[in-house]
Parts: sequence; C-alpha cells; structure tokens
Amino acid sequence: MNDCIVIIPTYNEIENIESIVRAVLSQHKPFHLLIIDDNSPDFTANKVIALQEEFPDRLFLEKRAKKSGLGTAYVHGFKWALERKYNYIFEMDADFSHNPNDLEKLFDACHFGGADLAIGSRYVTGVNVVNWPLSRVLMSYFASVYVKFITGMKIHDATAGFVCYKREVLEKINLNKIKFVGYAFQIEMKYRTYCAKFEITEVPIIFTDRTKGVSKMSNAIIKEAILGVISLRLKKLVNTL
Repeated sequence: MNDCIVIIPTYNEIENIESIVRAVLSQHKPFHLLIIDDNSPDFTANKVIALQEEFPDRLFLEKRAKKSGLGTAYVHGFKWALERKYNYIFEMDADFSHNPNDLEKLFDACHFGGADLAIGSRYVTGVNVVNWPLSRVLMSYFASVYVKFITGMKIHDATAGFVCYKREVLEKINLNKIKFVGYAFQIEMKYRTYCAKFEITEVPIIFTDRTKGVSKMSNAIIKEAILGVISLRLKKLVNTL
C-alpha cells in the first residue's frame, strides 16, 4: 500500500477539481488522494466519482452532508487516513494556490530530512505570493508575525494550509479536541504539534492565488483566527490545551 495520502477539502470546486486530481495523481511519486466534499451544490463530488473509474485504487471520496468548515473536514480526513495506516498525510487546497509539484518537497523534508511536520511556507525566504492584492499579503504576513509573538513558535507561515504530517503527530494530537474550523485550525494544528515537541520545518514554496472559483475567506474566519491564537496560548499557560 502507498504510504502517502493527500487530503483536499472541497466546496464548489467544479472548475478546479478534475485538473487538481490529475495534477496530484500524475506526480512521479504515486500519491493517493482523498477528497472531502461538503455536499457541493455544483456537484464537485459527482466529478470525483466519475474520475474514480480512471483512478480506482488511488482516488477516494468522503462526501459530508453539509458545509461544516475546513477544520472539521481535515479532522475527518486525518481519522480516515490513520485508520488506513498512511504514514505521511498531506493537506492542500483544490484551487492550485499550492503547486502539486511541491508535494515531493514536503515528503522529502519528512522522510529524509527528519521533520515531523513540513510546512509549505510562503514567508520563510521572503514573501513568495503571486496575484494577491497588497492588502491580502500584508494581512497574511502580519498574521503570522502576530502568531509568532503570541505563541512563541518560530514559524514564519503559521496560517499555511500546504503541509505534510507524519502519522505519529496526528496519533499524538487528540483530534477530538481540535476547536477551530476556519484558518485558525491551521494555527491550532501547528501549535499543538509544537507543544508536543515534534520537529517542524518550513519548505519555501511560491503561493499563487486561485484563478477559478471563489475564495472561502470571510470576516468571521479572520476574527476566529485573531481571537483563537490568544485562546490557545491561555489554554497552554493553564495546562488545558
């Protein structure tokens, strides 16, 4: 059995789904791919089902009843992957903001480089973001500065959603205690990994904003991330994380 599974949550990604599936499954390393679809009204899941005929042993689909948030989708996928004994578990977006060609870089950082969590980082070597307005770049960059200041983590891109976990990390973290569902989920996972004393490394990537489909960012997600960081730090200080 293959030891690597890429998890992609989807909601209304019909414009991107076939291309991203083919791009991930055409890599030199034979990754497996799990799509977690939140009952997309545009029938994203139906396209995945059609593609499963072409990739029956490598493409998997979990269809949920309704849109329930990024964090719960990934936790669902993590549990699915752990039950099936995958050793390297990846997160990435469906919209090509994360380049599938960088998957092997993250794998190498964990398999050969000794990392327990490898982060595809936009900011570890400067600002490597394409097609974002300056306001969005500044918000994202200073969000990571803020997270670093509050938590003490030496991570340049704390909100990154392109990562590879060794299974031992996800086995150690109590996934049932994960609280956040938006982009704060990404911070929470990294902070729990950091607090558990696992080795974290950042791999430089170039992040390119989506050209098809609609961003899921909202003011509620931003608020959750800002307040969530403080909540995580306080829980750590009183030993309730």
